[in-house]
Amino acid sequence: MAGLLARYRRMGADVPYGNLLAAHDVAMEGYFWRFTRRDTGRVLIALAGINRAADGTWATLGLGAHPGGSLRTAAYPVARADPVRLGAFAGDAFRGTADRLQVDLGPDARLDVRIVDPVPWPRRRLGGSSIFHTVPALNQYWHPWLLGGRAVGWAEVDGERWDLDGAQVYGEKNWGRGGFPDAWWWGQAQGFDDPRVCVAFAGGVVTAGPLRTEVTAVVVALPDGTVIRVGNPVVSPVRARVTDRSWRLTGGSRRWTVELEGAAEPGDAHVLPVPLPAERRNVPGALEHLGGRLSVTVRHNGRCVLSGESHLAGLEWGGISRAHTELRRRATLLGDDQN
Repeated sequence: MAGLLARYRRMGADVPYGNLLAAHDVAMEGYFWRFTRRDTGRVLIALAGINRAADGTWATLGLGAHPGGSLRTAAYPVARADPVRLGAFAGDAFRGTADRLQVDLGPDARLDVRIVDPVPWPRRRLGGSSIFHTVPALNQYWHPWLLGGRAVGWAEVDGERWDLDGAQVYGEKNWGRGGFPDAWWWGQAQGFDDPRVCVAFAGGVVTAGPLRTEVTAVVVALPDGTVIRVGNPVVSPVRARVTDRSWRLTGGSRRWTVELEGAAEPGDAHVLPVPLPAERRNVPGALEHLGGRLSVTVRHNGRCVLSGESHLAGLEWGGISRAHTELRRRATLLGDDQN
């Protein structure tokens, strides 16, 4: 039985009540943390993709900040993901667990924080991808395992030391057999008037062999501790309309409805790397804003239970071709400015 379960997980899937935080031994196991300080207007992200090539595992690493546009990335030659619990490790450059994160990508890109008072994902049966967690061989799975918490620590960003004590914390995982999908959209926000509110969404084109469908999941943690998740295509579908400047998501179930509206300018986005696992290299693959605007409205049985807005939202529109197009646009603008 243990052998069957191990083979099932190596296809990316998990049984109900399974351990979503443990590594699956797939082509890419991604780890992402986000720190938000509303009082200072600062946001910091840290990412690690543990990628499998024919000769072993390597890592895509990144540390980005807002404001200022700082971004440091690396392809680290040796890395590992913990097969028992949440953990991503790449030599002295990256060490991330459920309660501690340490990053060292050079003298101007360092982070050392502890995570206290965590608000973990409350549903044991399934994670952020819901029933899709049980479907093997999908190109991508998603799980927001940490919907709040408090940071204790610091970061070094472009020669400046940032105090992160009290920052709100969010953490998620994504993984898949073939790395990233051809196109996807994503968002996450804290920094609302009520610090207990957390919003996250992820969508894209999901494939498994010849099957191909578009799915978007939305998760909202409400001030009273309730966590709602909508996005099951049959019982709680979500419609996503995304452009290079806007993210509009609407959907829900019989009892719950959620409306999200985000906005940001393309030129303000960080261009994040995505891995080509078998080739041991990163390529530009996602446009991610760290300080976008996101409004959220949640209704329960027609009654509004949450209406708020964050100006420190993460908003992403992913796709390798899209990222290259944006880089060419910026290069053209830079050339025009220099002429």
